[in-house]
Amino acid sequence: MLRPAAAAAAAPCEGPPEEERLSVTDVNGRGHPKKRVRVAEPAQAGSRSSSPGKAASPQAGQGKRRVRGAETEGEPPAGMAERRQRVLRKANFSAVIGHANGLSKVAATGGKASRKLFIKNFRDKPKLPDNYTQDTWQKLHEAVGAIQNSTSIKYNLEELYQAVENLCSYNVSATLYKQLRQVCEDHVKAQILQFREDSLDNSLFLKKVNKCWQDHCRQMMMIRSIFLFLDRTYVLQSSMLPSIWDVGLELFRTHVINDRIVQSKTIDGILLLIEKERNGEVVDRSLIRSLLSMLSDLQVYQESFERRFLEDTNCLYAAEGQRLMQEREVSEYLHHVNKRLEEEADRVITYLDQSTQKWLIVSVEKQLLGEHLTAILQKGLNHLLDENRITDLTLLYQLFSRVKGGLQVLLQHWNEYIKMFGTAMVVNPEKDKTMVEELLDFKDKVNHVIEVCFVKNEKFVNTMKEAFETFINKRPNKPAELIAKYVDSKLRAGNKEATDEELERMLDKIMIIFRFIHGKDVFEAFYKKDLAKRLLVGKSASVDAEKSMLSKLKHECGAAFTGKSEGMFKDMELSKDIMVQFKQYIQNQNDPSKIDLTVNILTMGYWPTYTPMEIHLPPEMIKLQEVFKTFYLGKHSGRKLQWQPTLGHCVLKTEFNEGKKELQVSLFQTLVLLMFNEGNEFNMEEIEAATGIEDDELRRTLQSLACGKARVLNKVPKGKDVENGDKIIFNADFKHKLFRIKINQIQMKETVEEQTSTTERVFKDRQYQIDAAIVRIMKMRKTLGHNLLVSELYDQLKFPVKPGDLKKRIESLIERDYMERDSDNANQYHYVA
Repeated sequence: MLRPAAAAAAAPCEGPPEEERLSVTDVNGRGHPKKRVRVAEPAQAGSRSSSPGKAASPQAGQGKRRVRGAETEGEPPAGMAERRQRVLRKANFSAVIGHANGLSKVAATGGKASRKLFIKNFRDKPKLPDNYTQDTWQKLHEAVGAIQNSTSIKYNLEELYQAVENLCSYNVSATLYKQLRQVCEDHVKAQILQFREDSLDNSLFLKKVNKCWQDHCRQMMMIRSIFLFLDRTYVLQSSMLPSIWDVGLELFRTHVINDRIVQSKTIDGILLLIEKERNGEVVDRSLIRSLLSMLSDLQVYQESFERRFLEDTNCLYAAEGQRLMQEREVSEYLHHVNKRLEEEADRVITYLDQSTQKWLIVSVEKQLLGEHLTAILQKGLNHLLDENRITDLTLLYQLFSRVKGGLQVLLQHWNEYIKMFGTAMVVNPEKDKTMVEELLDFKDKVNHVIEVCFVKNEKFVNTMKEAFETFINKRPNKPAELIAKYVDSKLRAGNKEATDEELERMLDKIMIIFRFIHGKDVFEAFYKKDLAKRLLVGKSASVDAEKSMLSKLKHECGAAFTGKSEGMFKDMELSKDIMVQFKQYIQNQNDPSKIDLTVNILTMGYWPTYTPMEIHLPPEMIKLQEVFKTFYLGKHSGRKLQWQPTLGHCVLKTEFNEGKKELQVSLFQTLVLLMFNEGNEFNMEEIEAATGIEDDELRRTLQSLACGKARVLNKVPKGKDVENGDKIIFNADFKHKLFRIKINQIQMKETVEEQTSTTERVFKDRQYQIDAAIVRIMKMRKTLGHNLLVSELYDQLKFPVKPGDLKKRIESLIERDYMERDSDNANQYHYVA
């Protein structure tokens, strides 16, 4: 459409006007319909055109004037010469009109030139030649056919593109779209014939389908590039019409892939290739990827392929899982499952659609793991844990965490394994000597498994703690006693097994085991008894280590738990100060003694109870005892001293044939050895009468002197045990490489009587605690039912107790009038104020 330019006044003209200049510009240069017509006024000599598209200057006589016409669009390229002459005639006609108007204006103004140029607008679109549409389509049809047949195209692609644009400009888009679709459909229909051959094997068939699909995609891309104008105008404006590319997909889907035979053979072929790959054969993965991409692009992937693929996967791995669970060890089976999962994940990345990943992995996990969780654990978990197979246990945890409920099943078997393994250690009396050491090793082992294999899962940590607490208390009191003795062995002097840092770590591990024990009062009793021995006999390895252990116990159980033990250390420190003063006292007496006496003053409430024993001490010792008693009571009036000879120890100087030696022995051993200053041979009855030592204690003492490693005495007849009538002879030929020899001290070894008395003392203390707890509760509640009373007692008591024991203590308190039964309800108790 031509746009009129603004009219401008013409400059005065002398003589005839110069020839009008008309320029016709072909914008595209190739006969395309967009033309620009420029009509100019007569040019004056030496003048230049002004910029196109701008109005001429209103000043007269200054160069030529130029009016720019508008573009005309939508004209066909046919009949270019005729069209050019038509445009020129129209332009010249407009110029003549302009001149005529100009001349009339001059006449009207008395001969002065006053000309104006008028441009006539072209509002009517040029008409197409009668055969243009048909010829153009024929040209396009030939081009499409050439593309589909993979032959050369006769025409320039830009020319074809412009032809489509021309047709669309003259409202033939609908016809063009239908014609193009029909041509494509006819071609696609013809392709189905190549797949009807029965002689095609699976591989050739798939390759032919893939080639057909690749050719079709390439052809549709080229066709779309020619008909792009149609796709971006007519199709885009019609929401119900598919794009040219979508038309190609629809036609291929309808006439090729949805064909029953083609689809069936294609899917079967793809599944066969995947099955071969799963069996370890090498297949063309790029072919599978291309075919599955085709199914996805055609939107038949889920319906035609995925459903059958997942069904085949389920069947394959269900059968494989059943078979391999019977044939392989758990470790091998787990590695196989992990390999299968990695293969399927790689399969998704390589050629499967991402939408398949979730259901594929779920299928593999369900058939190879989910269906065999319990069987895997029952068959191999204990074996893996016993042999500490860290790598396999890590893989086991990773695989079980992928399956719903897998970790819960693993947690249950983990709990059962710890209880089973721990119970076997605790309830077997034959393992008492090594129980604590084995418990510590087992605890280290499960900690390492949790940290490395189970990624510190809090549920597994808590389950481990609960299992330890369960099995370690299946044998009441004994583990607590053995742990206390183990601590004693580590804190006793002469322990060269560990450095200070290692000893500290060992105590930390023992405290972890100690936390699981219910009967902590049993541990306290034995620990306190052993601590007393270490302090009194001077056999504590390190005061720092002792205090460190006390600090740990205090932090774990409170100050009341360690109060008496801390009191022991205070007594030992005070005793050192007292002995300094006593030595000064002795020096001031002017009666020096050949015996160097050291006394430890013990507060009775802090230390274990020791049974008094009357023995026959030498006169020198008795004299020194009286001197110390006088010294001490002189400083502390109102106190009572009770001597405990069972814990005494001495250093004796003696002479053998080999030379002089010093013997570090207990007080009982000292009394026996001193008898041999009076003779070289005594029988057991004579020694017992002279020393006053009890029969059993004397037998153990003689056994340590005559039957141990350092035999300073000889027994006749020889043997491990001391019997009545045996003769005890001084061994003058005794030899030893050391000058000071430590004879095994009987009091450092716990006797059965000591163990029994310690246990009985714990039970008595428990009875007192139960009584106190019952009275405390009843005093606060005044009236309470039996079940509620028992429930509150369980909450308050820190040691395990049986309901029968609680009932006995309640009956005892009723008999002692601390409480009474309700007259109407025997299970109701009232507090008696």
